[in-house]
Amino acid sequence: MTTRSPSSASGRDGGRSRLAPAALERVPWWVLVLLTAGAGIAFVVAGSQVYKDTLAFLWDGVLLTLRLTFAAYSLALVIGLVAGLMRLSKRPVVYTVATLYVEVVRGVPLLVLLIYIAFVAAPLVSAAMAGAARAAGLPGVAEAITQLIRSDLNRAILGLAIGYGAYLAEIYRAGIESIPKGQMEAARSLGLSYGQAMRFVILPQALRVVLPPLGNDFIALLKDSALASAIAVPELTQAGRLLSARTFRAFETYNMVALLYLIMTLVGSMGVRALERWAKAGR
Repeated sequence: MTTRSPSSASGRDGGRSRLAPAALERVPWWVLVLLTAGAGIAFVVAGSQVYKDTLAFLWDGVLLTLRLTFAAYSLALVIGLVAGLMRLSKRPVVYTVATLYVEVVRGVPLLVLLIYIAFVAAPLVSAAMAGAARAAGLPGVAEAITQLIRSDLNRAILGLAIGYGAYLAEIYRAGIESIPKGQMEAARSLGLSYGQAMRFVILPQALRVVLPPLGNDFIALLKDSALASAIAVPELTQAGRLLSARTFRAFETYNMVALLYLIMTLVGSMGVRALERWAKAGR
């Protein structure tokens, strides 16, 4: 007859007790909490006519928020790349101009920058360009420039793009500098020009490095698009403000505004995580 030693029994029990916390740690509790909360919120919204009416009113604001975000971020990617490359230039004038842009824009609050561009810089530049077009005998071009800058949405896109372009410039610069210098030397030794080496060798490698922070800045821009309400762009926040003032239902209105922003940012965060996994797998 075999007897079970206390030590062996306790060892197996201890093994099970160690496995249980490990399994619990792997459970995405935050996802379960969000799914539970989302199910409860969906039940409340589906059973409330007030929330249905609120969502219907805010939907155009959601679409405009997404349009504003994608347009501003696309422009910011271009501005940031140009400024980042200029920051790496060995030409003093080019480097100084890019550094001045980055330091000044990053030193001014985004809301102040947005208002300044919308009501000061954009009208001045528009008037100067329109005047030059008229002087050149191109009244149609002058009218097109005036109409383009007159739009509050276009001013908000420009302001957000210029603001975020300064931050993206530093991300691009850091990503390019993270590539070993031997890569550039090898490309130049093969006969490529500096521009060709940067385009075909350095930038493709740097993009894998900067994809995660670029994705995070996209989420930040999505949330900061609410600042466009300061210049009367009817995006989600401004739509919520108008609805609250019209119906005096601040509770339901801003609950729905916050929920819609949360849904958009969560979806964006899932996309950023997918980009991170792709970037790691490609290294």
